[in-house]
Amino acid sequence: MLVGVAYADKFKQTWLKLDVPEGSTIRDAIERSGLLNQFPEIDLEANKVGIFGKISKLDAKLADGNRVEIYRPIIADPETVERRDRDDDLDDD
Repeated sequence: MLVGVAYADKFKQTWLKLDVPEGSTIRDAIERSGLLNQFPEIDLEANKVGIFGKISKLDAKLADGNRVEIYRPIIADPETVERRDRDDDLDDD
């Protein structure tokens, strides 16, 4: 079955299509993709993963056409960033 595996760091987005056997899990697809070697900062015990934007467990079974995503940890509080942008807009007046 054909699935995609996607990961993006600060500099580069990678999306690979690969053929995996029936019954493969998210972990199987990620390991087969080679992304763990390409991006050594990925820690499957720490990084969240999902299918089409929905958080899933590493042992979740895949279906043909699924897109597996490896998520980076959030490094900024979205509320703080939003507030900072609004404050900058006020300074322009």
